[in-house]
Amino acid sequence: MENNMIDEVIKQVIEELKKEGSINNSFESCQTNYGVFDNMDEAIEAADKAQKQLYDLSIDERDRFADIIRETVLKEENLQLLSNMAVEETKIGRVSDKVIKNRVAAIKTPGKEDLRTNALTGSNGLMIEEYCPFGVIGSITPTTNPTETIISNSISMIVGGNSVVFSPHPRAKETSITLIQMLNQALVAGGAPANLITMVREPSIEATNIMMNHPKVRLLVATGGPGIVKTVLSSGKKAIGAGAGNPPVVVDETADIEKAAKDIVNGACFDNNVPCIAEKEVFVVESQIDNLIYYMKNNGAYLLTSENDIRNLDNTVSQENGKPKTEFVGKDAKYILSKIGIEVSDDIRLIIFKANKEDHLVTEEMMMPILPIVPVPNVDEAIECAHKAEHGNRHTAIMHSKNVDKLSKMAKLLECTIFVKNAPSYSGIGVGGEGSTTFTIAGPTGEGITSAKSFCRIRRCVIKDSFSIR
Repeated sequence: MENNMIDEVIKQVIEELKKEGSINNSFESCQTNYGVFDNMDEAIEAADKAQKQLYDLSIDERDRFADIIRETVLKEENLQLLSNMAVEETKIGRVSDKVIKNRVAAIKTPGKEDLRTNALTGSNGLMIEEYCPFGVIGSITPTTNPTETIISNSISMIVGGNSVVFSPHPRAKETSITLIQMLNQALVAGGAPANLITMVREPSIEATNIMMNHPKVRLLVATGGPGIVKTVLSSGKKAIGAGAGNPPVVVDETADIEKAAKDIVNGACFDNNVPCIAEKEVFVVESQIDNLIYYMKNNGAYLLTSENDIRNLDNTVSQENGKPKTEFVGKDAKYILSKIGIEVSDDIRLIIFKANKEDHLVTEEMMMPILPIVPVPNVDEAIECAHKAEHGNRHTAIMHSKNVDKLSKMAKLLECTIFVKNAPSYSGIGVGGEGSTTFTIAGPTGEGITSAKSFCRIRRCVIKDSFSIR
């Protein structure tokens, strides 16, 4: 449905409700914001009002609202618009991959089926435990996955009975406004309360601080780096933190090397390596490194062999403190190579080179299509190196092997939220693999693959000596 058609539907709904006396004139002025407000207090108050209305509705109604979000996002014109806007505004990633990520966020984020009631009956009666809303949730979203995070979190939080106030990264402001207004228009047209999803027109640190400290915001969710996660965990409120990772890949002598090479390239270059689950460094047994590189080159990887080129690459994309330069995060491999004087064709999607396990580009998460490959004597040392490179984030790891014992060893040692075996990293969030999708992977606070139940609190109801009919 085009925006002007949605506007007409909204106007018709408003007029009918006015005639019934269900709303007054102030309702219409509230609608025209479509969830976007001039200050954070207004955004929170509107979300609080919406959540109270949502709480009076059934879980089936909440699930229907989630379906409205899915249907709105999945319209081809909306998918293309949001994906193009995200890349154009943030200067990060690839449009074709943003389309995939937005689509999978809409399709594979769970709905009401995630909220399963736990019931227990016995000689003392009946006990049930159910997932219930917190109320208003404050959600901080990153510049790397601006639309995907809003889509997935909106579905999960609304299904759970919550409303949500988003605090997007300022460099994704216009994209976030477009998406939030698009979703609110569709939701209201479908009978949902106004302003289930809100944000401020000008995102800022000040606005985020107001959100974190506001008494009506009951739960904080941060998707980003360690700094923002630490901030929300220090807020004094219940917080869910989805932090950084530095996902390692291990390749042993039992792996299907040709397939492993293709999978690693596809995963590492997906959206130009900005997903926090993407392959960031490879540890391969020495006997297979040349075969692996050969097949990686056949699948769109460019091999740097000169020490000078590798040093130049590091100096070009890294700050003095070793952190990635913002202007290179999520850029195409071709663009990055051009900055060190190497011109390549458009089919080059990833930069690779042999490295030492202590090299800076191995130990630092760069979020660029740059993948160091480290030779190691055997698979046990590869696993130990992977454990060290992952820095205890317990986020994501990948292994290509047919040795079940070694696969198990790596899984136990790294304790990652996502462990992908013999596939690209993105299989771990439902892109070509089984399982649900999320872009808020909460390793630091333990929720892991977040979904509707992650954004709910468990409440128990007991009736003594009744309703046990066995």
